[in-house]
Amino acid sequence: MTDLQFDVIIIGGGLAGLTSAIYLAQNDFRVLLIEKNSYPKHKVCGEYVSNEVLPYLEALGFNPFEFGAKRITNFELTTHNNKTIKVKLPLGGFGMSRYQMDFQLYQLALRQEVSVLEDTVLDVVFENDIFHVQTKAGQRFTSKITMGAFGKRSNLDLTFQRPFIKNKSPYLGVKIHMSGDFSENKVALHNFKGGYCGVSKVENDHINLCYITNYEAFKRYKGIDAFQNEVLFKNLALKELFQKSKAEFDKPLTISQISFETKNPIENHMIMCGDSAGMINPLCGNGMAMAIRSAQLASGLIIDYLQNKIDTRVALERKYAKVWKKTFSLRLKVGHSIAYLFRQDWLAPKLLVVLRKVPFLIPLIIKMTHGKPMKI
Repeated sequence: MTDLQFDVIIIGGGLAGLTSAIYLAQNDFRVLLIEKNSYPKHKVCGEYVSNEVLPYLEALGFNPFEFGAKRITNFELTTHNNKTIKVKLPLGGFGMSRYQMDFQLYQLALRQEVSVLEDTVLDVVFENDIFHVQTKAGQRFTSKITMGAFGKRSNLDLTFQRPFIKNKSPYLGVKIHMSGDFSENKVALHNFKGGYCGVSKVENDHINLCYITNYEAFKRYKGIDAFQNEVLFKNLALKELFQKSKAEFDKPLTISQISFETKNPIENHMIMCGDSAGMINPLCGNGMAMAIRSAQLASGLIIDYLQNKIDTRVALERKYAKVWKKTFSLRLKVGHSIAYLFRQDWLAPKLLVVLRKVPFLIPLIIKMTHGKPMKI
C-alpha cells in the first residue's frame, strides 16, 4: 500500500499546530494535522494571551473577540502574606479558553482544507530526505517536512530519547473554571507557599483559575480540597475568589510531570514548536502567545524552504534554531528567574515591597517576557 503524501505533516493540534497548519494551507501546501484528541477539549492552561499575536491571528482570519474573548488591560500581583500591587499591562491581552480557541482554530483549519486526523503518532523516521510517519491506527504517511507540536510530554519524546524526558519533574498543574465576581479586564497572579495561581476571565463570563505547585508538597495533603484549604487559602484574595465563586467543572483538571528543562527546537530533523520546543514557564504569563509565535516563525521558514528560497534542510534547521533562540531565550530566562524567586517563600513578600516602591519595574519585567505585535 502506497503511503499518503503531504508537503507538511504536523503532529499535535494545539495552538502551535493549528496556526501552523492554517498558515501553510493558506500558502497552498498540502498539510496533514494529526491530533490524538477530539475537539473541543479543556486543557490545563492559564488562558491569557498577549496582544502581540492579535495581528497575526487576524491575518490568518481568526478574531478571538467574535467568540467572546475578554479584553485584558490590567495586572494584579499578590503574595502569600497578602501584599498587593496593581499596574497597567504595557500591551494588554485577552482571555479565551483553550476549549473555545482550539476548537475555532480547528474549524478554520478545516475551511482552509487542512487534512485533520484523530490518531496517535507512534514513530517518525527520516530517511532519504523524506519523513515517514506511522500512527497507532496503522496508517502511514510521508512528507517533505514534519513539525512537532505535541506539547509538554509525549510518547514521541521517549521514542526520540530526548534528554529531558528521562528526568522526573516536581511540578503539578491544576485548572478549574468558575462563575463569580472578577473583573474581566484584569489578569491576576496570586502567590502562595510553593506555587502561584493565574486568574483571568474567558468567554461565557467564566473565571479561569490555573495554579502550579510542587508535587511533593502537594502530596502531604489528602487531595486538592485539603491542599487548597491549607495552602492556597492563606492568600486571602484566592480564598475569597474560591469561596465566593461556583465551580463549573465537576472536578479540577490536573497535569503532572511538568518539565521546564531545556529542549532542542530541532529533533530528528523535525521542526519543534510550542512546548515541544521549550516549555514556557507560566510566570512568563504568555505561553499561549509564545506557542503561536514559535509556529509563525517555523511556518515562515518552512514556506521559504518549500519555495526553494532556503537551499538546504541544514540551512532551514540552522535558521530556525537561531531565530527561536533569539526570540525566546531572554523570555525563558526571565520567566525561570521570576519563578525561582517566587518559590522562595521568605523572599517573595520582600520583592513586592521593592516593586511597590518602584512600580515602573513591573511593566519593564512584563515587556521582557512579551514580544512586539507580530504580522505575517
